[in-house]
Amino acid sequence: KSETASMKGRESMKQTKLTVAAHGRNMRCLVLKPSHAGKPLPGILWIHGGGYALGMAGMVHMSCGKLLARRYGAVLVSPAYRLSWKAPYPAALQDCYAALQYMWDHAEDMGIDRTRIIVGGESAGGGLAAAVCLLARDRGQIHIAMQIPLYPMLDCRDTESSRDNHGRVWNTKRNHWGWARYLGTQFGPGMVSKYASPALETDCRGLPPCYTFVSEGEPFYRETVDYVNRLKAAGVAATVDVWPGNVHAFDMLCPWLKRSRAAKRKLCNAYAVRICSGTERSTES
Repeated sequence: KSETASMKGRESMKQTKLTVAAHGRNMRCLVLKPSHAGKPLPGILWIHGGGYALGMAGMVHMSCGKLLARRYGAVLVSPAYRLSWKAPYPAALQDCYAALQYMWDHAEDMGIDRTRIIVGGESAGGGLAAAVCLLARDRGQIHIAMQIPLYPMLDCRDTESSRDNHGRVWNTKRNHWGWARYLGTQFGPGMVSKYASPALETDCRGLPPCYTFVSEGEPFYRETVDYVNRLKAAGVAATVDVWPGNVHAFDMLCPWLKRSRAAKRKLCNAYAVRICSGTERSTES
């Protein structure tokens, strides 16, 4: 591990680098942690977006994951998972699950409370977060307290919102490109695993409680709302807030907008109710 300068925020955060063994390779992860942590903290696995083909672990610095870790105090891990142009599915999922397994196995050393492990991310990172939760449930080895798949890339099929979508940042053409790259030889009707495209899972019983938000005009609107509805039908506590506009990842790309600030405020409230208690809770903007 190598330590960099502290970052300012409600909590003074320090960054370290972590190497995790992941399927025959060493995967780099960024770790953010409060400088003065006196007791075990929630552990957040935060997965970056980029259509499964783009992005980097350092994107965590502009994410809601960092906001939560800084505001409430948490150990945050951001994995540099293999992108689809290097290796298609299941490489990214294997890498992200390896990071989760490391957090679980080394919880004491990392100062993580195993009863409060959260998995989240944006866009394709949200899709991977949902897939990690599916895999953890089905393997029955790791308990996840909450999932936060923000505007997740869940469905390899066209939906009513991803079909003929011309939204800003992400649209139908880019979505088809992203899925084709990620799925590789699996790309095609009846060939896709639910762990690659979590929208294909019909039995959502036993999955972690969920909070998410999405814009009404972006491609992932329908699959996000449908995912939350399936969770609720299965008896899982789940909430989605829908915001106006067609800008994908609006909270990251347009943080100055009133709806971006409001979306983050509601996310913080949902996280505090589920994960924190007493004085740890906050409703600050």
